[in-house]
Amino acid sequence: MKRTFGATGRLVPLFRAGLIAGVVLAAVTYPLAALGGLGAKVTTGEIAWPAELQSFSPARTSYVYAADGTTPLAIFYEEYRRYMTLNELSPFIQQAIVASEDSRFYSHNGVDAKGIGRAFVANSQAGGVSQGGSTLTMQYVRMALRDGAETPLEAQQATQQTTARKVREMRLSMEVEKRMPKSQILERYLNSAYFGHRAYGIYAASEVFFSKHPRDLTLTEAATLAGLVKSPSEYDPATSDRQAATERRNYVIERMAGLGYLSPDAVTRAKAEPIKLKLTTPPSDCVSIPKKINSWGFFCDYFKNWWTSQPAFGGNAREREDKLRRGGYTVVTSIDPKMQEIAENNIGANAAIGSPFAYGLVLSEPGTGRVKAMAVNRVYSLDQGRNPMHSIPELRKQKMKGNYPNTVVPLLGGGDLPGYQAGSTFKMFTMLAALDAGMPLSTSYDSPFRYKSIYDGGEGNMCGDRWCPTNASGAMTGRHAMWSGFGKSVNTYFVQLEEKVGADKVVRMAEQLGLEWRTKVDKWNALPANAKNWGAFTLGTSDVTPLEMANAYAAIAADGRYCDASPVISITTPEGGPAMYSRKDGTATPVADPKCKQVFSPDVARAATDAARCPTGDRPARGGCGGWSTADSVRGTAGRPVAGKTGTTDSTRSAWFVGYTPELAAASFAADPDNPFNAVGDGQSKIPVDAVAHTLKDALKGQPVRQFVPPSSTMVGGE
Repeated sequence: MKRTFGATGRLVPLFRAGLIAGVVLAAVTYPLAALGGLGAKVTTGEIAWPAELQSFSPARTSYVYAADGTTPLAIFYEEYRRYMTLNELSPFIQQAIVASEDSRFYSHNGVDAKGIGRAFVANSQAGGVSQGGSTLTMQYVRMALRDGAETPLEAQQATQQTTARKVREMRLSMEVEKRMPKSQILERYLNSAYFGHRAYGIYAASEVFFSKHPRDLTLTEAATLAGLVKSPSEYDPATSDRQAATERRNYVIERMAGLGYLSPDAVTRAKAEPIKLKLTTPPSDCVSIPKKINSWGFFCDYFKNWWTSQPAFGGNAREREDKLRRGGYTVVTSIDPKMQEIAENNIGANAAIGSPFAYGLVLSEPGTGRVKAMAVNRVYSLDQGRNPMHSIPELRKQKMKGNYPNTVVPLLGGGDLPGYQAGSTFKMFTMLAALDAGMPLSTSYDSPFRYKSIYDGGEGNMCGDRWCPTNASGAMTGRHAMWSGFGKSVNTYFVQLEEKVGADKVVRMAEQLGLEWRTKVDKWNALPANAKNWGAFTLGTSDVTPLEMANAYAAIAADGRYCDASPVISITTPEGGPAMYSRKDGTATPVADPKCKQVFSPDVARAATDAARCPTGDRPARGGCGGWSTADSVRGTAGRPVAGKTGTTDSTRSAWFVGYTPELAAASFAADPDNPFNAVGDGQSKIPVDAVAHTLKDALKGQPVRQFVPPSSTMVGGE
């Protein structure tokens, strides 16, 4: 007896094949019969109208640009997709999709009874699914429900092969046809379909396979893409054997001719052409940033970390990142290509790329908090295979690689790295707290080489049960006011000033200016019960990042107005409006808008700036700097008024300079991020000073010279 395969794939007697075909046909035609009985009564009252069909919202690619709005920085996607309207597409692709997937698209009402019947017969004879009976509308409904699914179960229910799902899909398709014109259905279909190679929608498919805009697709290119929808892997033209792809393309071309879209001559010419691809792999995320701007990867990483911290995009970091990858946003960031290049050149980002010491610089804009540049002598890369051994001897023995030159560690801030001790740059927080408490610039103390403080704990230098800090040089001994005390970085002056205002007030001032405590030691010291005894805080024993320091000093340049550090200028939704968030009072505000607060008065800021002109070799409006300073070359190099402060730690393990003009604030450092005990040494301590001075000079070249506003007589006091 002859045998054949049934629908289950098992061998069955031939005389039973007809019976099985009939059963299969009845089973699969049931949805159509059920629909026929209900078709006249389909209403939204009987079947819920899904929101996914009302508003088209598949996953879309987010595009991120530099501050000029045109220089690409990165793209983020889960499904590479960009929405296109029909008038942005080649007519060939519209015709090819209809010919390939639904030749009666313009005549049916969402469900094609003839097509379904033909498919059912073919499938029953084949003992499986050999033809699909779904119209373009039905396919669109399925894709919309799948793309709009919020859980894996919802996605499964949208695509599972069940009678109930098929009936619902048909009913919804008929309702879609009542609510939408054919052109809108076709447009949404073309933006939903999957073409393989992670290309969702016709824009992605055109770019991935042919590296062109879909409006420029030729006849043969359009037919090739249309042929992929049925089975992207089976007809993939990027494989070594293109026979299946060519045969499928030619089938589509013939179907186009059958619908009157093409003449016989056009068909002959098109079928004779070989498939010519120009493949593109769209980059994704910060690690795929273009090689020529690889150094921007650290800024990109900061942007991504910032995004995942914004409640406007979800309830947790995972939801927010999902919004970035699926939301289709257009983001203009704050990174200025020219300033970034200037910062890289002045920090020696390329020349010193093989050093274990990191030389970094961050530029911040006073009054907005926007980060204009983030430069460091590292390569942004996950590949550490060729990195040298770690700079900590014990780890080097264990064959552990160092984080240079390749790394993705957020060395400049914006991540979870604690940072580096910033030394005397912290004296600024003590001076601000004192000025804010009503102490004038003229506040004077006799400042010996060694001073016995009121604090019973500190970083070494103990004399009995008290902390006894010393100055860096005996030349600093004498009576100082804030101008000379700050200009010469007199430790014993600032410990006395801290004692007077209260160490806890100094810590709170730093917190008000954006500093966060990430190590267990710093968190413990900053607790309200402990901060009063954190005497060493004024000497910069806490870890901090260049991003935080640039932004803190930017608040002084902005007359006491602190703004959260931000990597964005604008965030635009796919609908064309700004991404919004709700304030506590219920008002809606663009997410990208600066978030600022007044921390201290403009007069306090101006007084602090007046004293901060002393370290740079500038001349304060009031008072005297005492004849010399720690970075007296900065004013001459920058060629304009500039304020700032140097900072070094014990044995010059790290070196800093933070400086600002009315327009820009910059923080630069030198340290070994892998091994904080590997001292940069005095010979490299001037690198941050010069880097900031030259960066401010070059970044502001051609701009009018702005003067600092002098403080009031009240803030100056008796000179």
